[in-house]
Order: sequence, then C-alpha cells, then structure tokens
Amino acid sequence: MTIEALYKLYLQHPSVQTDTRKLKKGDIFFALKGANFNGNLFAVKALEAGAAYAVIDEPVEGADQRCILVEDVLQTLQALAGYHRQQFNIPFIAITGSNGKTTTKELVYAVLASHYKTYTTQGNLNNHIGVPLTLLSIPADAEMAVIEMGANHQKEIAGYCVYTDPTHGIITNCGKAHLEGFGGIEGVRKGKGELYDYIRAHHGTIFRCNDFDYLHTMSKGIEKVIGYGTTEGEITGEVIASEPFLEVHIAKGAGFERVATQLVGAYNVSNVLCAIAIGKTFKVPDEKIKKAIESYAPSNSRSQMVERDGNHIILDAYNANPTSMRAAVENFANLNAPKKVLMLGGMMELGEDSITEHQQMIDLINSFTWHQVVLVGGNFQKTQHSYLFFHDSTEAASWYKQQNFSGTHFLIKGSRSMQMEKILG
Repeated sequence: MTIEALYKLYLQHPSVQTDTRKLKKGDIFFALKGANFNGNLFAVKALEAGAAYAVIDEPVEGADQRCILVEDVLQTLQALAGYHRQQFNIPFIAITGSNGKTTTKELVYAVLASHYKTYTTQGNLNNHIGVPLTLLSIPADAEMAVIEMGANHQKEIAGYCVYTDPTHGIITNCGKAHLEGFGGIEGVRKGKGELYDYIRAHHGTIFRCNDFDYLHTMSKGIEKVIGYGTTEGEITGEVIASEPFLEVHIAKGAGFERVATQLVGAYNVSNVLCAIAIGKTFKVPDEKIKKAIESYAPSNSRSQMVERDGNHIILDAYNANPTSMRAAVENFANLNAPKKVLMLGGMMELGEDSITEHQQMIDLINSFTWHQVVLVGGNFQKTQHSYLFFHDSTEAASWYKQQNFSGTHFLIKGSRSMQMEKILG
C-alpha cells in the first residue's frame, strides 16, 4: 500500500496507536518491533479491541483485510507522519538541547496557545517513535506546532528533521548529556547542530541564546537569527529573584518589565527569554505572553516544588547529566535556607567519563555546607566521599521515612532510571 493510500485511511481514522493497552476504538494500530517486543503478535488482538486497521510487517495468523502488510512498520509510521506534515503551511518549531528543552517547549507552547491553536509534544514523546506520533496527532485546524526532539547519538536529529520539516529551530544548549552515544561534548554539539544544519539548508529561522558562544559558531551561515539572552539580543533580561521561584526583569524587547514565574532555578532564565522571543516574533500580545509564563507550573518531577510535612522539596527527578546537576546543586546551595539536604541519584549514559564526572560532582558538593548529603546508585558508589550512600531509591526512601524531617529544604535529582521520585513515596 502506498503512503498516499494509507493516508486516506488515516484521514478516516485520524488516531494512531502503538500500544494495545492504550488503544481506542477506531485507532490505526502500528505493530512496532523492538529488541524485546514484537507488535505483530498483537495485531489481531488490536483489531478485536476495536482498531480500524493494523499495520504489520510480518505475516500474522488470523489476519484479515484490515491488516496492512508493509516492509517496515516504523519507517511507514515515519513516512506517514512526514506526509501529514506536508499538508500544513504553518510554523513548525523544533526544540532540542541537552538541558531545558522540555521546560522551554512547555513555556513556548503556553505562550503560543494563548493566542493560536497550538499543538505540541505530549509527555516525553520526543524520540524516533514519539516524534512521528506527535506529528500525526496534529489536527487540520492547527495554527502552530511545537515539536520536541530528544537525541542520544549522531544523525538522530537529522532523521527527525526529514519528516518534521521544521521552519523554526531552537537549540537550548549543548551540555554533558549522552556523552556515551555522542562521543564527548564536541559530538553533542555536532549532533544537536543537525537541527541548525537543516534550518540553514532550508532557509528557516532560529531562536538563539546569545549567552552561549558556541551557538554563535554553530549557527554561522543561517540567515534568519532571532537572539535572546542576558546581555544581547532582540529580547534581553536578567534574574532579579530566585527564592523560591524565578523572577526575571525584561530589559529589552517586551512591553512588560517583570515576569514572576513558578520555575525553580535561575538557570531557567534563558528558557523564559526564549518563550518571550517566540511570542513577540509571532505577535502574541504582551499581556498574554506574561500571563502564560506566569501561569505555567512545572510537573512530572521537572524542577517541581513540593511542600510536604513542613518541608520544601525541589523534585527534579526526570533526568540528570553533569551540566544540569551542577546548575541544580549550585542553585540549591545559593538558596537562603537554614537546613538543606541534598539527595542525588546517579547520572547515566556518560560512557568512559562517568566515574570522573561523578567524582567532579562530589568535589562540587564538598565546596558547600549541607545539613546532609545522600547519594543514590550509579557510579556514585565508585567515588571517594564520606556521605550517606544507598544502592537504589527504594533504600533511600526507607531511610527518608525514618528521619521525620521538618522545616527542611531538599533537592532530589537524578537520571530517569534512578526513579528518585520514589523517595517521596
């Protein structure tokens, strides 16, 4: 079946699913395969559960005419997403980066959605499966689309760009994340820079944080650059408060001078300025931009402020790498609080640099005074330190519950696989 023919079926049933547990009646089921699963085995079950069609790439026992046999289900899903994308003549804004891309995406979405029919990546659907699913979830009435792109190796962002065809691009930053897959910090810049490469080749527009010199170098040759930052750009601003929440003074480019956010950490200033720059570019009224940013409250363990039993907890357990961990620890160290407890989980995907990076994090921790430091799992167990150590978050949670803390400030952060949110139960 051609993509054009499959697209006609999609228009009749414009809801795509890859997980039978989440299937709704009338969905088109794509039977993806992986190292430990084979969706083809669930194709008939999907039809019995109400799927309109099942796209498969292996012969299936019990299949009928509703089973569409293709050469490769994943490639077909991506091609269908690309075909759907080409039906739109609206801005498609792609966001990638080592840190802050989800927060930036949420802020940009909040600003644009205040004035336009805007659709964006839901949850963490930012990989080779999530990006096409996001594209296929965009309905015909869309006026703006904001697509988050995650990556842990070279050529990944380039592949997403082929079928997303972004008109605008944002690289939040390039830090020490996924070093194992990218092959060091230069590899990170090359991999993330694939978004700039696409924008450059297709004469698109980027929104660039001018605080990072390497982004200037990476973006050479791009014709349309809208800058933002703490000192230069179309939008400039600076931190005026960050306890407990970030407040930003807007020095240039907007019709308001102050934004009081619900974000934890001064390091979020560039994310806020990016959202303002995009709002102004697309002529969102100033009052809507300001209200959208101030109304956004992070969730899902991303720099989330939690109050429990008289304690103040910064829960930042969605992900961690040396760059984001350092920023979070330094921000927490600068917090004016009498009793601070640091609970850090291991950082993953750092390859041969992992032990060194964990030891450097210990050195940073040692430079501040804490009420208590708790380290959990990963290569923290291979470092030299005198702090409390647990092998996993379950052990750490048991200890936490026995302490009966009160009037204490916590920073809980670690890579996703560490599941540091379990500490709070």
